[in-house]
Amino acid sequence: MDATISNLLASYGWWLLALLLIAAELVAPGYFLLWIGLAAAIMGLVMLVFPGLSFLAQAILFAVLAVGVCFIYWKYIRPAAELRDDQPLLNRKGDRMIGRRVLVVDAIANGRGKVKVGDSVWMVEGSDCPVGTAVRVIAVNGTTLQVVIDPQS
Repeated sequence: MDATISNLLASYGWWLLALLLIAAELVAPGYFLLWIGLAAAIMGLVMLVFPGLSFLAQAILFAVLAVGVCFIYWKYIRPAAELRDDQPLLNRKGDRMIGRRVLVVDAIANGRGKVKVGDSVWMVEGSDCPVGTAVRVIAVNGTTLQVVIDPQS
């Protein structure tokens, strides 16, 4: 087989891998396969510019490109996308509660108790107080809300 055809087939192989990875990203979204697919597409271009790379060199370069492209995504693109988000706390229910005033439904004793938020009950940590006390959420630690007694009550 002619070397030019062989190099072209190698480029097509990388582009096919890129398409498969990007298609897999569409089926199971998570942004990870998209960037590895981009690295495969770059490899297709590299094979056109530098024909005759050995399989080992291609594999090493692909691995370096994949790590590099993923690093660029995590370091620069993802934070920039989060800044543009009009609802950054959409899937972070606990963080959305910071600053909210809630009532104690299970007395806070020894620093732990429960409050009612909407139609759910959350564990809290804070100063001891009886049932019915209004408290304000100041922080979230996992699924436990940190509260202080609301001075406006």
